[in-house]
Amino acid sequence: MDVVRSRRRRLFQALQKLGADFPVALWSGRAPAKNFPANRHYFRANSHFLYFAGLGIENAVIVMDAGSDRTTLFWDEPGPDDALWHGPEPSRDQVAAAVGADDARALGDVYKFIDGGASIYLPDPGARLAQEAVLGRSLSTSPEPEGIDGVLAQAIVEVRLRHDEFAIAEIKKAIAVSIQTHKLGIQSTKNSQLESHVCAKMEEVIYGNQCGTAYNSIVTIAGEVLHNNCYHNPLGRDDLLLADVGAETALGWASDITRTWPVSGKFSPTQKALYDVVLDAHDQGIAAVKPGADYREIHLLVSCVLAGGLVDLGILKGNPESLVDSDAHALFFPHGVGHLMGLDVHDMEDLGDVSGYGPGRVRSDRFGLGFLRLSRILEPNMVVTIEPGFYQVPAILNNSEWRDRYSEMVNWDRLADFSDVRGIRIEDDVLVTETGNEVLTADLPADTDSIEGLMLR
Repeated sequence: MDVVRSRRRRLFQALQKLGADFPVALWSGRAPAKNFPANRHYFRANSHFLYFAGLGIENAVIVMDAGSDRTTLFWDEPGPDDALWHGPEPSRDQVAAAVGADDARALGDVYKFIDGGASIYLPDPGARLAQEAVLGRSLSTSPEPEGIDGVLAQAIVEVRLRHDEFAIAEIKKAIAVSIQTHKLGIQSTKNSQLESHVCAKMEEVIYGNQCGTAYNSIVTIAGEVLHNNCYHNPLGRDDLLLADVGAETALGWASDITRTWPVSGKFSPTQKALYDVVLDAHDQGIAAVKPGADYREIHLLVSCVLAGGLVDLGILKGNPESLVDSDAHALFFPHGVGHLMGLDVHDMEDLGDVSGYGPGRVRSDRFGLGFLRLSRILEPNMVVTIEPGFYQVPAILNNSEWRDRYSEMVNWDRLADFSDVRGIRIEDDVLVTETGNEVLTADLPADTDSIEGLMLR
């Protein structure tokens, strides 16, 4: 309760710096229906509501009044029939006390308290229509909030960019579970026949620790499909298995870890060679994380290390810096090196580039920079991921435009020698400290010897 009260105070301080003085209304949202109204998906509260309320209360609104620094909870207590199916629920006053609200009222009264107020729209169209009906105006569906909602978004980013001690402790809880998850995934591969077998073992650890998944798990031999959520492929002895799996605590705080390991328990010479290139880029990227560092420059550093490693292997031809300037490296590393992490695995990306891009910065249209999610000067208590990769994506490598553009920079015959590598990614979560960084996921090894050792246990 004290934590969320402090966050709300900091939000209004941020709004005052922006010259704003209006009430703020944040909706928690509702679980969407699955095929028919009574069959509902798992409920996960909107992260902005969760950050400033502290509890995931379904179909609720908190209104924060700038003038009086008061917070009012609007929520309808479930009826007696609901108790039959879902058990007893706390009263409205009990919930309000738990979130440190000054008052509690019926949900239908919310419109009386938010005249001229700002909000952040919910992604579900039906929920957004309900918000608009209460606010008496339309909410922008552009990638970034506009008007007073845009001002609110800036203030929210200012507060949420740097995590408080409570948030960091929750992130560490999620990471501890995720480390267990990956170790079991690595160890269970030898007794698994399908991707789904490994995925099930990994998620068993997450749910067994009373957590949820922070995002749809990626456990696949088709590592070149960046967000692959299918688990039907059989595991072949020559395959690499890429697992991008992270736990989320009961209070919504995320983790995000990726490891890649050989199904056979032993990297082939070509797999090891490319893996070590990615690992070198990963290690140098993490070493560059510190207060005052420009995350965009970390991305370019990692890209140069990757390009240099691919030159050493004979896959790329030329000077690494020149190859990155021409975006040749993006043939094999098309995404950004990482992102913010917090309540959302890609923290605050519902606000568009307001969160990921610092003042005056805009997203590039370059092939090698267009998917960069974060371009800010790093500050203490930010949590970021570092996740370089190497991928052989057919849609990129077989594109005639790219092949023509980079025909003199790629040794296609040499690339064919690495056909047993479809995708490699290594990802860790890093806290920016006052003097450097803390690798929060350091207890999960990433070098080939350690991974092979884990597979032998």
